[in-house]
Amino acid sequence: MPKPINNSSQLSKLCFQTNQQRALSAQRGVGMIEVLVTLLVLSVGLLGVASLQFVGSFSNKEALARTHAVMVAQQMSERLRASTVASQETDGFVVNNNYFDDNIYNFGNLSCGSDLSPHACHCPVIPTTIPDCQTGECTADEVAIFDAYQMSCSLARETPTATLEVSCNDSDDTDGDDCTAGSIHTILVKWPMQSWRDQYKKANRKCNAANEQQYDCVVVEVTL
Repeated sequence: MPKPINNSSQLSKLCFQTNQQRALSAQRGVGMIEVLVTLLVLSVGLLGVASLQFVGSFSNKEALARTHAVMVAQQMSERLRASTVASQETDGFVVNNNYFDDNIYNFGNLSCGSDLSPHACHCPVIPTTIPDCQTGECTADEVAIFDAYQMSCSLARETPTATLEVSCNDSDDTDGDDCTAGSIHTILVKWPMQSWRDQYKKANRKCNAANEQQYDCVVVEVTL
């Protein structure tokens, strides 16, 4: 026979122990389903973060290529302006005809002879076939070759797959100037367009000729 409870303190202690036992008996462990659901939610979240980082790095690469292309195109336009001379054929200013020779851009007039990148092969030291207009005097023809070489090196350093083109929509092809005074000079910097999940951006017609791969580009038009 249990002993009778003689005071209130014993009664309170007994009630506390009883409530504690009930609370402990009501607790349950985490089931396997809850663990699996938690892992599923966590995995989906991590996949989303990984995808976001990949898209971010992809966009950053495109932005860097475009930013550098803009800088090269602007600097090339400044070099054209700095090289202007009075035309001997018509009124106004023109640049040397060599600026419109495709072979002097993108190292077309140089050969590497090794597996090095074009920049590593041609740009650390000025090749002997390129006039050094930094330290010596150059003719107008040589300045055009030197400018094309330096701009090609600048472009290849940051974006090896990019190319530089300088052309002119000549308003008068009967004179001796390849780009008559007042004609529009076009500076085109383009690089292969990258796809995201085989989806390309809408191609710019100025960047892509017929039957070419997709290119992205920066176009600067100058009238001297």
